[in-house]
Amino acid sequence: MARFWALCLLMATLIIVDQLTKGAIQTNLFYGQSIPVIDGLFSIAYVKNTGAAFGFGAGGPEWFRQVFFLALPVIFCGWIFYLMIKTIKGAFFISLAYALIIAGAVGNLIDRFSLGYVVDFLLFYWKEEANHFPAFNVADSCITIAAGLLIIDFFLQLKAKKAGESNASNSVSKL
Repeated sequence: MARFWALCLLMATLIIVDQLTKGAIQTNLFYGQSIPVIDGLFSIAYVKNTGAAFGFGAGGPEWFRQVFFLALPVIFCGWIFYLMIKTIKGAFFISLAYALIIAGAVGNLIDRFSLGYVVDFLLFYWKEEANHFPAFNVADSCITIAAGLLIIDFFLQLKAKKAGESNASNSVSKL
């Protein structure tokens, strides 16, 4: 039970950090403004993302945006929360990944419900801002880290399965 409450505290903290950083951007920058932090590599910029990851679906009809950017993510958060509870006593990285996904999704959902778009502000680029990776935020970072944890877990499970099969075949061949 301690792990569950620790993950809930982590989720709450990440959601608060996400919202505070987005609020700071909205308060201190005007839309479209960019402040170089590392010339030729990284800027803080105020970007409005009306789509999903990388702006996907931004120009879609309103019904599409409401279903895919509001309703489905709420349902998805409930399902991921269920998975987190189901795996809470298992491998720590799985429940941590689920907690990070929930924190990221909720952080971005707060923006979508309150603003109609997601505030992005971390802008990486090469030499010129015109050559940039899509801007992102703390919530997006949580989801990306979670995806990385899930991929690592997948390969660890695959390795463990192969090792188990190898040990089983070695045991049979010794008979």
